[in-house]
Amino acid sequence: MYDIFGASNESLCKKFSKLMQGEFEMSMMGELNFFLGLQIKQCQEGIYISQSKYTKELLKKFGIEEGRTVSTPMATNVKIDKDEKGKSVDESKYRGMIGSLLYLTASRPDILHAVCLCARFQSNPKESHMSAVKRIFRYLKGTIQYGLFYPKNENFSLKGYSGSNYAGNIDDRKSTSGSCQFLGDCLVSWFSKKQNCVSLSTVEAEYIFAAFCCTQLLWMKQTLVDYKCSFESVPIFCDNISAINIAQNPVHHNRTKHIEIRHHFLRYCVSKRKIEISFVPSQDQLADIFTKPLSFETFASIRARLGIMHIE
Repeated sequence: MYDIFGASNESLCKKFSKLMQGEFEMSMMGELNFFLGLQIKQCQEGIYISQSKYTKELLKKFGIEEGRTVSTPMATNVKIDKDEKGKSVDESKYRGMIGSLLYLTASRPDILHAVCLCARFQSNPKESHMSAVKRIFRYLKGTIQYGLFYPKNENFSLKGYSGSNYAGNIDDRKSTSGSCQFLGDCLVSWFSKKQNCVSLSTVEAEYIFAAFCCTQLLWMKQTLVDYKCSFESVPIFCDNISAINIAQNPVHHNRTKHIEIRHHFLRYCVSKRKIEISFVPSQDQLADIFTKPLSFETFASIRARLGIMHIE
């Protein structure tokens, strides 16, 4: 069993270590460098977290060490569906590849949407699905040394981004939604999820997942109280003005009765000033990387702003 602890004062670390060793049979391993497949590099500028060693092992395991690389994990002109007439592939191997990639998303949120999309077809996968998974590996081959960077600074604000790709799923026309939460400039939480029901409009799809982002931020806000960090009104950035209006203006109530009551929790939080929902232009919507395939220019820009970068 491993325990991780840290402090800004080295003497406090040593004092806590001696205290724990006096109570339990344990040894001090020193500065954290490797944990459950995660590689941690600490420096004056901040902390780097990557899984480059794990990525290399995956490429070798699945025989994708050779061949060309690609600049994005998904092509923008490819639409993945059930492909019922396609040729079936080895289901066990496909599931193994998906499971391995899902663990990799712990430090590589840039592949989350592509992996989650391919994970929907683990039952009776086809050649088209396997091609999509192999493209993710080819993308990883060219970005092995990429990971998350957590800079050292005094910006300690809490904020979230929420977005949806309306009716993005070809098979059932459910929307794919994504969100990410930042503490200062550090990405601390991210999601990509197909909504449980079919939304009747873009506004509904955006509004429903903004409510989900709201609950996540409130949980984080309450948790940080234990660390003497308090926030008044936490901002959620959304690129749909109509969804923002629904959250802020109760006059829209008669036109939104079809939206489940629990999602109006967002409106309640806005009215109580626990959450502030704000407009962000589409080019600055960081959650888009979790909802749909993007062009290389947009993808690379968002990837960098999420703190995913090349680690030496």
